[in-house]
Amino acid sequence: MGNLGNTLKMNREKKKLTGTDASKLLKIDASLLNRFEKGNRLPTKEQLTNISKVYKLSLKELQIEWLSEKIYNELDGEDFALEALQVAENRISYGKSNYKDEKIIKQIDKLKKKLDALWPLPKEQLKNLEEYFRIQYTYDSNRIEGNTLTLQETALVVDKGITISGKSVHEHLEAINHSEAVELITDLVQNKTDLTEYILKQLHGLILRGINKTNAGKYRSVNVMISGSTHRPPEPFMLNNLMEEYFMFYEAHKKTMHPVLLSAEMHERLVTIHPFIDGNGRTSRLIMNLILMQHGFPITNISGDKQNRLSYYTSLEKAQVDNDKNKFYDFVSDAVFYSLKEFLKIVA
Repeated sequence: MGNLGNTLKMNREKKKLTGTDASKLLKIDASLLNRFEKGNRLPTKEQLTNISKVYKLSLKELQIEWLSEKIYNELDGEDFALEALQVAENRISYGKSNYKDEKIIKQIDKLKKKLDALWPLPKEQLKNLEEYFRIQYTYDSNRIEGNTLTLQETALVVDKGITISGKSVHEHLEAINHSEAVELITDLVQNKTDLTEYILKQLHGLILRGINKTNAGKYRSVNVMISGSTHRPPEPFMLNNLMEEYFMFYEAHKKTMHPVLLSAEMHERLVTIHPFIDGNGRTSRLIMNLILMQHGFPITNISGDKQNRLSYYTSLEKAQVDNDKNKFYDFVSDAVFYSLKEFLKIVA
């Protein structure tokens, strides 16, 4: 007898009903009810709804038991049942994105209208701003990942090709690569190139260029753990399906979802899937900015200072472990709002 069968029998007996009495109230055959209680057959959804009304039981709790029985019956005896469940769990939770704070979005829209009214900016001014934000963004994005180059050192390495004494080749390459990746997303926006798997891998390939040739632009083939996080990224065999769903989500929502929320979603989802051996954070932030810039937003910078970095990781952890994305939405929305304000201060 399954859990649902036990529940049905217990509640029938609790109401001091015989099988015949209960079947009349439920308007089903007594032998069919007997099969439900023995776990030999599952009710239909309609029958389950009727049972919940007659027995005065929570429909939600009954449906959970009913679904668990269906899943168990389907997967019992299968060699890869647990792995299949893990894939299914990821797919089911994948489409859930509920944001409750529309106030910040309205404030962003208000600022965005002010910015839109100023376009087009003078070419020289726009070029100067792009260079300024490219360096600031490169500095902070790398700083989040532990790069120790200062803002000034980042500018010297990127723009002047100067080698900084006491800093590793790795850190120099991170600065140069990220700067070129920012230039690439700027070109993609100007050419109205949409986000695809090819673009994602191209960006990641740039991030790890000269640092990890074997894995640059390629999905990982090994398990990874994220230092300081309880989130465990999915197994390598799940990546192709998850990344296919990642781009399916983008295609389904790119014209209907607010660009700030879409950019936050695509950012969080990529970090959570963690498809690459390294460089997931930087690549995710680039994808976020690609989407924002495609919709006319300036580069959104996430500060790499200690407190902000902690808030960033905490909000990501909440999304990954508790499946609550609101804190991450808040975090990204605040970053977009602040970046818009800063940009307007300069150009207005």
